[in-house]
Amino acid sequence: MNYAIVFRLLGYVLMIEGALLLLPAAASGFYGEWFVLGVFLITAAVSAAIGYALRGIKPQSKVFYMREGFAATSLSWIVISIVGAVPFVVTGCIPNPVDALFETVSGFTTTGASILPGVEDLPKGILFWRSFTHWIGGMGVLVFLLAVIPMTGGSHMNLMRAESPGPSVGKLVPKIKSTARILYLIYFGLTVIQCILLLCGGMTLFDSLATSFGTAGTGGFGIKNDSIGGYSPYIQWVVTIFMILFGVNFNAYYLILFHQFKKAISMEEVRYYFLVILASIAIICVDIRNYYESFSEVLRHAAFQVGSLITTTGFSTTDFNLWPQTSKTILVLIMFIGACAGSTGGGIKVSRFVVLFKTVAKELDSYIHPKSIKKIKMDGKPVEHEVLRSINVYFITFITVFVVSLLIVSFNGHDLVTNFTAVTATINNIGPGLNIVGPTENFGFFSNLSKYVFIIDMLAGRLELFPLLIFFHPAVWQDLFKSKFGKKRR
Repeated sequence: MNYAIVFRLLGYVLMIEGALLLLPAAASGFYGEWFVLGVFLITAAVSAAIGYALRGIKPQSKVFYMREGFAATSLSWIVISIVGAVPFVVTGCIPNPVDALFETVSGFTTTGASILPGVEDLPKGILFWRSFTHWIGGMGVLVFLLAVIPMTGGSHMNLMRAESPGPSVGKLVPKIKSTARILYLIYFGLTVIQCILLLCGGMTLFDSLATSFGTAGTGGFGIKNDSIGGYSPYIQWVVTIFMILFGVNFNAYYLILFHQFKKAISMEEVRYYFLVILASIAIICVDIRNYYESFSEVLRHAAFQVGSLITTTGFSTTDFNLWPQTSKTILVLIMFIGACAGSTGGGIKVSRFVVLFKTVAKELDSYIHPKSIKKIKMDGKPVEHEVLRSINVYFITFITVFVVSLLIVSFNGHDLVTNFTAVTATINNIGPGLNIVGPTENFGFFSNLSKYVFIIDMLAGRLELFPLLIFFHPAVWQDLFKSKFGKKRR
């Protein structure tokens, strides 16, 4: 393990976080919150100083492989969450460090689960930072690092793979740096467009920025106690559309930008993604038709909640915990499905389910036609065996982590629906669940042990399990121990 390059990368990440902390500091200064401003400035300075010191580490080799990429990614996300939690604790907004870490991890992983019973009394700077963590974490801090910092040596693709969601990660253009820049340009462009449309709907600049951050990162931290429920139908529709758009594989937007419309439309994952959305909306509309006064209201709430939960955003316009069982069942199912690979959304991903169903269909065909040779294809191209193997392993690992988490959380003594949907909401980076973790409730009542479980689940879900799990692998720490103490003995 090349630990020097890992810590050097961590240094860059901390320097970037220090710079990003200046934005909520500016918001605090604008609203005259001088104490909060001071907290952000000091936290930014300390983060940048530590990062600069780590950046000075000179590795013997600048080459890093998958294990270094995974270790750097998991360690970076843990450290930025710890640093990001400091303003919550020092300002007294969330005095409990465990709660503050939970809230920050929920922000960076774009989960949107909160321990706060109300948010409207929080300082504007804290609210800005809380929502801004969604935008930072949506595309990924290391992808941002690749986009803005000139780095030499190493396989940068290993960093991209470690942080980007989906069963396989490809380059849009030959250079990884250019790919990262294109992704962020698309990300930034869509965020700006949504912000402008929200401003046109009468939202204040602060509200439109915070809401756009949460939508773009598919996070879901609301700045109002009723999330998006208190805003106009126009604003709710704008948020609905953009939640769904941010759940689309960004490769499709790249193809559209370069006028390759046929290729964009022919992407199987995107087609199935919209098919699931439309089918879910239709069924829920029929199921809740008597819950609201008009069909337009039924359609608006159904579309919003489906868009919110399949993209794992977590905003809400109504208490869907009061909906019929069929509607709630559909919402829980799409929580697992999630958005497209290569988007900012969480969940297992549509592409994995498409490949899984094709694998089942192939297996059935093999029983009927034993001598037939059939390849599993996506977008007309054969799916490599390595990708199939990784998908199978992912499902097994996901189920294992899910079951273990559910077992530990069950010791709190809450009902099964609460525990099940709480784990579902955190590992899939969604936010709200059902029953006492519903859209009008919060996670504050859980024990510290359960919150630590949720923190690990949120990080594991955002990083596609393995980058975080490898960080806890004994071999990683054995290598470190040997490298440090083996030299001393010599």
